[in-house]
Amino acid sequence: MRDRALILSVLIVASCGLGYELISSALASYLLGDSILQFSSVIGCYLFAMGIGSWASRYVEDDDVLDRFVDLEMLIGLLGGASAAILFIIFAWLSTPFRTSLYVMVFLLGLMVGMEIPLVMRIFNRRRTEFRELVSRVLAFDYLGALVVSLVFPLVLAPYLGLLRTAFLFGLSNTCVAMWTALAFRDELTQPRRQMMRGVLVLGLLCTGLAFSGRMTQWAERGIYGDEIVHAQSTPFQRLVVTRWQDDLRLYINGNLQFSSRDEYRYHEALVHPGLQALPGVRRVLVLGGGDGLAVREILKVKSVEHVTLVDLDPAMTGMFSTSPALVALNRGSLKNPRVTVVNNDAGRWLEANRDMFDFIVVDFPDPSNFGIGRLYSVPMFRLMARHLSANGYMVVQSTSPYFAPRSFWSIDATLREANLHTWAYHCDVPSFGDWGFILAGHRRDYTVPRTLSVPTRYLTTETMRELFVFPKDMQRLAMPPNRLDEQTLVRYFDEDWRRVIR
Repeated sequence: MRDRALILSVLIVASCGLGYELISSALASYLLGDSILQFSSVIGCYLFAMGIGSWASRYVEDDDVLDRFVDLEMLIGLLGGASAAILFIIFAWLSTPFRTSLYVMVFLLGLMVGMEIPLVMRIFNRRRTEFRELVSRVLAFDYLGALVVSLVFPLVLAPYLGLLRTAFLFGLSNTCVAMWTALAFRDELTQPRRQMMRGVLVLGLLCTGLAFSGRMTQWAERGIYGDEIVHAQSTPFQRLVVTRWQDDLRLYINGNLQFSSRDEYRYHEALVHPGLQALPGVRRVLVLGGGDGLAVREILKVKSVEHVTLVDLDPAMTGMFSTSPALVALNRGSLKNPRVTVVNNDAGRWLEANRDMFDFIVVDFPDPSNFGIGRLYSVPMFRLMARHLSANGYMVVQSTSPYFAPRSFWSIDATLREANLHTWAYHCDVPSFGDWGFILAGHRRDYTVPRTLSVPTRYLTTETMRELFVFPKDMQRLAMPPNRLDEQTLVRYFDEDWRRVIR
């Protein structure tokens, strides 16, 4: 019975150990961006600390190994369970450097987690378990636990519970391991009753944290965004937050501003109409991304458009902008318009499986801040889009800021040209973002700025449309390489360009 309890403990502590590692990496990626760097640095620090912890376990006396294992599990449960909440609050409200706090937390957790398996093996050894049996049992269940959490974390825990609740859940699991170990080996512990009382206290604290994790998340995000949060939701794909200040609604995805209702019309009019107004009689339009329906709103102003297909990955995004009264008012119910078909799918997979042709394609993806999004701006992806573009049609790509991120902007232009498309770059001022850029592309070699506007606008005029295609002296074209799928230099350019701005 005791051996079974220990084996089950190995499975759980391995799951929790990897869970804390994934939580810290995901939180750092969410708050700091650049997911590859955050995951790599957090995992490296964590594994290094585990090595030190394994080495340090040799100083635990054999007579104390059970007591120290129970104490260790409670400490890991308490610190690990509260780790996400602590880091979130530090980032939102305290002046303490977040990166320093992150790596200190990761190191401490790794140090303690690294001691777990050596102590369990020594407990088995005390029970005269054959060495071959000992190693095979412990390592098999250790790896099995890692497999379980590596699948459950991204598919279930993170999207449906959130990082804070998931951390508290892992903390509760560690504490339960401590308590049933204390119960199973109570005759071998020096102070079983005191340890059980400590376990009850830790369980109470973690249960309280779990119960109030939603409020803690809202409180921390209020510190990050500053304004009232009217909607917050974690999906399998991203974190969606909508804030309100007076009449200003703002959408954030993974902490990055997507639009402000006060000036989004500037962005979306500039995104859609320079290309669409140059195509008289346009009938079929494809929108990739743009799940907020704001680009679709502008497209539907054109009477000749018969059908718009919107392909957005996240059904929570399109659902929110189809049902929330304030957001539906903003996009004028565009996603429920009978001329619109909403498809929730990965853009690349949908393009590969579909054979429809379109007169106009709008590419409104988030900025290429990580490799998952960066692939959407790659040569193969643009070639795939070009297959769906009619010979006389145009496609337009939102392309970051040519002023703040010039290498990123012109790299996207080079990528479109590498995909055998002709390009015309332009830009406009959006107060919430600054100077923002777009690239118009097509199979055809010609483009003329429209001399008339057939739709009502708040920002664009025929004169301002011509000015969009004029770049001042400090924003001239740069010779940049295209963004290839195996290298994704665009993501590096984007990170370096914006890091200079932040500094």
